[in-house]
Amino acid sequence: MKQVTEYTDYRHYILDYYTERKMKGAFTWREFARNAGFSSPVYLKQVSDGQFNLSAEAVERVAAAMGLTGLELLYFRAMVKFNHAPDDRNKKRYFEEMLSIAGDGKVKVLEGDAFKFFSSWKNQVIRELAYAMPGAKPLELAHACRPKITAAEVSETLKFLTQVGLLRKDENGNYSVVDKAVTTGPMEVTPVAVRGLHREMGEFALEAIEGVPLSERHFSGLTLGVTQEAYQKIVEEIAAFRKRVVAIATAQSETDQVYRLNLQFFPMTKITKKNSKQ
Repeated sequence: MKQVTEYTDYRHYILDYYTERKMKGAFTWREFARNAGFSSPVYLKQVSDGQFNLSAEAVERVAAAMGLTGLELLYFRAMVKFNHAPDDRNKKRYFEEMLSIAGDGKVKVLEGDAFKFFSSWKNQVIRELAYAMPGAKPLELAHACRPKITAAEVSETLKFLTQVGLLRKDENGNYSVVDKAVTTGPMEVTPVAVRGLHREMGEFALEAIEGVPLSERHFSGLTLGVTQEAYQKIVEEIAAFRKRVVAIATAQSETDQVYRLNLQFFPMTKITKKNSKQ
């Protein structure tokens, strides 16, 4: 069975623990619940199915039944809080706690790098800028950014990007990108980071309306009345458009500036239901 630090959903961990124990011998949900001190024989199965959440007291019982101690216990507690968090701010807080606990134990959380990459605009912008400015020092890269950033922040960002393999540094100190484009993929926790990134980039877009010359930016918008069927078709068109934009950008061997493209298509009203004619 995988280590607890390789999980980001405690329900999956509980289910995998039960499955492995059952494969090794006669083990039932009833026995599992009894070991954890619960009267209901199906309670933990219902928890793993998402029907119930673990209370703070139940967390301790279940962890003890699974033999979690030390850093593993701390990680499991933080993981439950992460899964139960009501909003992105708290989810980010508890996931960072999970990363910190795993780091103390010299263990890597598989989704941690992806979470960190999409948590800040600096990772994406510096990645592109370092490639566009070969040989540039951190202070030069910092001065090239429109949002203010320090040379120390640039150095820390470059260190992270090279460690996780998103940048490659040669013997002359020049950086190259390993992959031209990076997407979120199927990770479970990155949507939390990406939503924060969208908010951050949205704020930069507002600042660009006044702070960037019209010749260097393009803003446009539409307000449309659509059906759900039309909405789905438009979303498909947006996805296809994004692929075409990426193809245009990655076809160029050089870069002289880093841009951000925000695509936003969201409702301005609630759904209105019309009476259908029979």
